[in-house]
Parts: sequence; structure tokens; C-alpha cells
Amino acid sequence: MCKRFFFLCFLMSCGFAAMAQDFAPIKVDPNHHVCYGTVLDGDTIPLFYLREVYVTESGSLLTQQEIKKNQKLIRNVKKMLPYAKEGKRRLDILERQAASLPAKQRKELIKQAEKDLLADYEEELKACTFSQGKVLIKMIDRETGRTSYVLVNELRGKLRASFYQVFARIFGFNLKTHYDPQHNKDDNLMERVIISVETGRL
Repeated sequence: MCKRFFFLCFLMSCGFAAMAQDFAPIKVDPNHHVCYGTVLDGDTIPLFYLREVYVTESGSLLTQQEIKKNQKLIRNVKKMLPYAKEGKRRLDILERQAASLPAKQRKELIKQAEKDLLADYEEELKACTFSQGKVLIKMIDRETGRTSYVLVNELRGKLRASFYQVFARIFGFNLKTHYDPQHNKDDNLMERVIISVETGRL
């Protein structure tokens, strides 16, 4: 039951969204490279994803001593960060697609997306540990700027959000937890681990 809760955290924090991308494959060049893009007013607009470039202070990176001391946190961040980023991506897509829908269609959209997400990630996230679940909740707030509780409240209503919060507290979690690397030393350490992972230093 505890492990299944980790999946519920991910499910609600990525908005139950498993929508199709706005951009689709539109062309394959002679070397068999797929080019993504969209057609706007008869013109084909290509889409290319560029690798992010980070500009950080030297103090933001982990020292070798910190790397040795925080191996468990580093493992957890490496495992859970892709899920948090995928949650953010899916939430953005959901919000764009649901913005102009009436309430009934919006609800149907979320239900269908929930089924798709179950198929994609349920078994993976049910195998996560307690500490990985806590890391995921923090990362969701980092990526989306909203706690898991706020996301559920916005997408499924206050009653559902309160139910999940009570359920979470039974297992030692708090969906209202904020990610605050500026004032919380544990969050600051996690942020430095994330930066080190994202920049390829870990």
C-alpha cells in the first residue's frame, strides 16, 4: 500500500495527463532523421530541442566529499528527476488542451489520461522506496511551482485533495510540502544535487 502511494503522488502531480504532443513527426530526411514540427497557415515550421545550458556559481556544485557523503540522495534524485520532469511536461500539455473545454469534457479528458498514465508508469513507481517518494513530492513542487496538494485541488477539487492529504499523512508524507532551497538546508542540498545531475557532473 505504501509503495502504491508513490504512484498516486506522480499520478496526481502530473495532472493525470498523458496527452499527445502538439508537435508531430512531419518529415524524414534522406539520412532517416525524423524532423518534428507543425503546419501553420500552410507553412511547415520545424521544431528542434536544444540542450539546456546552465550558468551556475561554483558553490552550487557538490564537492567530492559531499558526493561521497550523499550517495543515497544522489541515487534517489537520479531516479526520480525524470518522473518529475515528465510530470511537468504532461501537466503543461493538459493545461493547454483543457483550457477551452467545458467542465464535462475536461473531466473526461482527465479520466482518459489517468488510464493512459496507469499503463505507462504504475509498475515502475510502485517499486519506489519511501525516501524516493519524498524526493518526488519535493521535485514536483520544484518543477511545477505548485505542491501536489494544490495540483490535486486544481484538477480534481478540494474534497479529493483533502482525501489524498489524509492518506499521505498516514504514511508519513505531506502533499503540502514546499520546495525551498533558499531557506531549507535539505532542499538546498537537493538542489545542488539536481544541478550537478542536470549539468552532467553526476
